[in-house]
Amino acid sequence: MSSDAPVLRPDAVEYTRLDRWRDAVLAAPRSTRLWRWLAPALVTVVAAVLRLFDVGNPHALVFDETYYVKDSWSQWVLGYPSGWPENADASFVAGDTDIFTGVGSYVVHPPLGRILIGAGMALLGPDSATGWRLSAALFGTATVLLVYLIAHNLTRSIPFATAASGLIAIEGVSIVLSRISLLDVFLTFFVVLTFWFVVLDHRRTGDILDAAMDRLPGSTHNWGPLLWDRPWLLAAGAAAGAATAVKWSGLYVLAAVGIYVVVTDAIARRRVGIVQWPMDAVRQGLISFVLIVPVSFVVYLTSWSGWLFTTGGYERNNDPAGTGLLALLPGPLQNLWAYHQSMYGFHVGLVTPHSYASPAWQWPFLIRPTSMYWHQDDFGVNGCGLPNGCTEAIASNSNPLIWWAGIAASVYLLVRFVLVRDWRHALVLTGLAATYLPWLLYPERTIFQFYTVAMVPFLVLALTFALQDISRGMRGLSRAHGQVIVAVFLIACVGISAFWYPVWAGLPVSYEFWRLHNWLPSWI
Repeated sequence: MSSDAPVLRPDAVEYTRLDRWRDAVLAAPRSTRLWRWLAPALVTVVAAVLRLFDVGNPHALVFDETYYVKDSWSQWVLGYPSGWPENADASFVAGDTDIFTGVGSYVVHPPLGRILIGAGMALLGPDSATGWRLSAALFGTATVLLVYLIAHNLTRSIPFATAASGLIAIEGVSIVLSRISLLDVFLTFFVVLTFWFVVLDHRRTGDILDAAMDRLPGSTHNWGPLLWDRPWLLAAGAAAGAATAVKWSGLYVLAAVGIYVVVTDAIARRRVGIVQWPMDAVRQGLISFVLIVPVSFVVYLTSWSGWLFTTGGYERNNDPAGTGLLALLPGPLQNLWAYHQSMYGFHVGLVTPHSYASPAWQWPFLIRPTSMYWHQDDFGVNGCGLPNGCTEAIASNSNPLIWWAGIAASVYLLVRFVLVRDWRHALVLTGLAATYLPWLLYPERTIFQFYTVAMVPFLVLALTFALQDISRGMRGLSRAHGQVIVAVFLIACVGISAFWYPVWAGLPVSYEFWRLHNWLPSWI
C-alpha cells in the first residue's frame, strides 16, 4: 500500500500565494486546533440551513411521502404500519392524522427508516410537514459531517476535507432527499457511517498489527497474530445492519465492506512479512465475519421489535407454516420469515411502469431525474406576486457540475488505484461499487435516479482526491495553475447550486425560471 501523501511530481517545488496563506492560517498548533473544529462546524451549519430552511413547504405529501409519512406515523403509534382509509391524504394533510384503520398494512421495506421519520413527527406533531421531514433533514445534515470526517482522515487536509463536505452540502439530490420524507437519506447516513468506522478500524488495526509483529520472536513468521480487539469493525457491522434495516440495499454494503476488510487485511499481513499471508488473511477473515455479521443481524432484527412484540402487524398472527429447521423457531419468527419471502418476491418482480423511472445505466449521464412535486398559481393566488404566475417544483436533479465531475473523478481514481494501489482509493471505489453496481443487475426493475443519493458521498470523495492532485500540480500543469483551476471549479459549483436551489426546495419562481433548469429534454 502506498503512503497517505502520494507524490505526483517529486520535482515540484513551487510555493504559491495560496500555500503561504494556508501555512499562515495553520502554522500555530492553536490555530490548527481551532480550524479542525471550526471548518466542519461551518460546513455543517451551511448544510443544516439548506436542509431546514422552510422545510415544511410544501404542506403536502410529496411523491412517495404518501406512503412513508402515513406508515411512519401509524408505526410510531401502534408499533407496526397500519392501513388507511381511501383518499386519506387530504384528511392527513388537513390534520386528521389518527384515522388509520389499525389493521396491519403490507409494506416492503424494513422498519428503521419509518421509525426515524415517526420520531420527528412525535417531536413536532404529525400535522406538521416540518415534523414529517425533520428527521430526514437532520440525518442529511449529519451525513455532511461524516463526509468531512472521512475526507479529513483520508486526505489529512482541512481545506480538502472542507471541500468534500462542502460539495455534498450543496449537492442537489442530497438536499432534495433531506427535505422530503423518503428512506434513502437514512440509508445514505448509515452507509457513510459504516465506511467511517471502517476507516477508523483500518488506521487502528494497522498500528496494532505492527506492534504485535514487533513482539513476536525471530525475523521470519509463517503466521501472524489473530486480532479480535477491533471495536470499530464491530461498529461498522452495527451500522451496516442499520442500513439494511432501512432498505435491503444495505446488504450490498455489508458484503462489500466484508470483502474490503479481508483484502486489506491480507495486504497488511503481506506488508509486515508474514509468509503464509493469504491463508493467514483467511483466518483473520473468519474473525472479521464473526465481528461484523452477527451484530448486523441483531441490529436488523431489533428494528422489527414493534412488529414482533405487538399482534396487529401484517401476517403477524398467521398460523406458523415453517418446515424443517424453520419449524423450530417461535411462531412470530416463522411468520417474519414468511413476510420476508413476500417482500423479496415484490422487490425482484417490481416492473410497474413509471414516467420517471430510470434504469441504473442512465444514472451516470443524469438522463432522468425524478420530479417530486409540481404546483402552479396564477398572479395573486396564494400570495403569488409574479405577473405570469408562480411555479413551485421539486426535482431530484444533482448539481450537474458536481455530478459529472464526480463521475469523471471516479474513473480517474480507478486508474490511480491500478497504478499506485492506495487503500484510500480502494475504500472510495468500494463505496461506489456497493451503492451503484448492484442496481445494474435489475435492468427491468422500476428504480429511480434519486437512489444515487447513496452514491454522492463517494463521488465527492473521489472528486476531492482528483482536486487535491490537480492542486499539487500534475504533468504539464503548474501548482499555481492547478490551484486556480480548483478554486474556479469550487466557485462554479457554488454558483450552480445557488441557481438550482429554488427548484430543489420548492420555492415559488416564475415558469420561465423553472424552464431554464431543464438542460436536457429528458429532465422535463
